[in-house]
Amino acid sequence: MTSASQLLKKKSSEDSSKSHQSFLLTEESSLIQKFLEKGIVRVPAEDKVALDKIRDFLADTAASWLQLPVQKDKGQFLDNIHNHIDVNKLNDFRMALINAMKQQSWLRPAYFSIARRAIEILVGNELVMQRNINLSIQLPNDDSSTLPVHSDVWSGDSPYEVVLWVPYVNCYGTKAMYYCDAKVDEKVQGNLEKFQNKSSEDLYNAIAKDAPFIETNYGEVLLFTQNIMHGNRVNTETESRWSSNCRFKSALSPYADKKLGEFFEPITLRPATRFGLRYKLPEGFES
Repeated sequence: MTSASQLLKKKSSEDSSKSHQSFLLTEESSLIQKFLEKGIVRVPAEDKVALDKIRDFLADTAASWLQLPVQKDKGQFLDNIHNHIDVNKLNDFRMALINAMKQQSWLRPAYFSIARRAIEILVGNELVMQRNINLSIQLPNDDSSTLPVHSDVWSGDSPYEVVLWVPYVNCYGTKAMYYCDAKVDEKVQGNLEKFQNKSSEDLYNAIAKDAPFIETNYGEVLLFTQNIMHGNRVNTETESRWSSNCRFKSALSPYADKKLGEFFEPITLRPATRFGLRYKLPEGFES
């Protein structure tokens, strides 16, 4: 007997059929097609007010932690944070900011609003969201903040997740993240056993020419499947990088090591699903 998952997998290979496309709006079809081809899309922030509010909160909290006056130009302050903090204090600084973010009840809804429509198109409208939003700060020439080439699925993430990556400054060159070409990734991951006794640097060198840095300006965001290899390198630019990432997935899609209630929290469950989840068949009836 063919399972529902097998049927869906078969149908996913037919996404280009006219019958499937006829159910989608033009804006949805375009974004979906690009995402399926590349695994990553860059889109304008949908709620610039929310983005500015988060960026400004980080800048003001950073200034307070560093015992500096509130900065007028928030973006410039973040770009040049390396003038105010040493690498050996960076992790304490970053964790203090992450903890401050956790205390703000408005922040996760604001983060979601930055790309809500795009997430709904790519993931669905019954969503779970990562409970804690990650924060990355990468000072110039700091080799302690690099993220070796990886696919998050290798470390227990579900392959059904999509990452919303938000920069709080302009990210370009090595100040940005890199992302492997989807076709090259499929080929390399299909032969990953060849790298069993090699380093992550060997793996990066194998894909480097096909893993460009994704220039992303403030006011733009990235949405990508974490199934495809990605990472960052030493930031050799003259400015610091500030960015956040957070995972979203369809509430009823399969989970891996990171579970609902522990790592994820439901944010947009619809009434029909709520009724379905709590319904129990009356006892005493034959099946």
